[in-house]
Amino acid sequence: MNKNQKPVLTGQRFKTRKRDEKEKFEPTVFRDTIVQGLNEAGSDLEAIAKFLDSAGSRLDYRRYADTLFDILVAGSMLAPGGTRIDDNDKTKMTRHCVFFAEEDHDAIRNYAQVFNKLIRRYKYLEKAFEDEIKKLCWERQWNLQLAGVAALVCNFSSVGMLLLLLFLKAFSETEQTKLAMLSGILLANGTLPATILTSLFTDNIVKEGIAASFAVKLFKAWMAEKDANSVTSALRKANLDKRLLELFPANRQNVDHFAKYFTEAGLKELSDFLRVQQSLGTRKELQKELQERLSQECPIKEMVLYVKEEMKRNELPEPAVIGLLWTCVMNAVEWNKKEELVAEQALKHLKQYAPLLAVFSTQGQSELILLQKVQEYCYDNIHFMKAFQKIVVLFYKADVLSEEAILKWYKEAHVAKGKSVFLDQMKKFVEWLQNAEEESESEGEEN
Repeated sequence: MNKNQKPVLTGQRFKTRKRDEKEKFEPTVFRDTIVQGLNEAGSDLEAIAKFLDSAGSRLDYRRYADTLFDILVAGSMLAPGGTRIDDNDKTKMTRHCVFFAEEDHDAIRNYAQVFNKLIRRYKYLEKAFEDEIKKLCWERQWNLQLAGVAALVCNFSSVGMLLLLLFLKAFSETEQTKLAMLSGILLANGTLPATILTSLFTDNIVKEGIAASFAVKLFKAWMAEKDANSVTSALRKANLDKRLLELFPANRQNVDHFAKYFTEAGLKELSDFLRVQQSLGTRKELQKELQERLSQECPIKEMVLYVKEEMKRNELPEPAVIGLLWTCVMNAVEWNKKEELVAEQALKHLKQYAPLLAVFSTQGQSELILLQKVQEYCYDNIHFMKAFQKIVVLFYKADVLSEEAILKWYKEAHVAKGKSVFLDQMKKFVEWLQNAEEESESEGEEN
């Protein structure tokens, strides 16, 4: 008995996955929802934070991150260049944003807390903003400065803020102030990295004085939250500590102008910081040049003239130069590895350059610094441990070090490194100096 053959289905069936369906890009719809939610929440920032938290579960923050950030700061979507797209339609805007807040530190801090909560809740916004900036750079070819933005920082707040900082020129003075305060507060609490400040060095805002003005307001807000050390430490980590002069046009990029501008703005700590940084930079350049001259066995007279000119030109104090000279002189030699031979080698070498050191050790403070440098060097280089006393005596005989400086070092000005070893080495010589001093005083009294 033949069984009836069952029908066979031919062809293929495809099930379209929801994630493969192409969604429309509708930033205006997203904008309308966010603006409506913010307006309904009103001026209650706690209510705004709750709305943003809950809205993230149903709205695509990942896709519309730039629109979200524009609204929270400026109250509406921003066009290329920073102008508001919805200026003529107030129903598409909200006043419950940073730019419409009071120009007051506490008021802006409250808005900063909204940003902090949002960023902690939706970490994925970091990647969304990185992608958005890359797209803007490639497709729309906005300001040339945008070309490097994506490579600088890759999180929601920092990239969004970088974008806004490039639009500073389009914002009013009070809007710039509020944005500066917000940036300073977010920098202080670690929400923003100091690398966002890179965008302040763009030519257009530097030439018009916007960069320096904005930086002052930003640093003030930052220091109101933390302190000057927090600012300077972050600047160093971001490698911006040596670029602060670039906040001013080329004809004003000097320490005196910076110091005057920042001191008058109530930021003397930062003007002092810049002076120190510039001095350190100058010293590094001076050390590099001296090292080169020593390697070429340049005559000591020429080296003295060069150092004196650099001291005058860069306002370097003698105590800063003597330590640098010691380092250069000691780096100019490949030292013997045998302890019994290195002392003889060191004395021969230092005797040659004692006249150079003597020229720049005319102050008591300079002599003490030199003694401390010698102490530290002998401690850090174990083959020199037994050579310390011999070096000091050589410098005493060559008029590099005075009796007063050696005694002061021995009694109170020595450093901790190898203290007991070096004080023991110097004991007999110090006793001899003290006896010689007493004899001299007694002879003076007899006369």
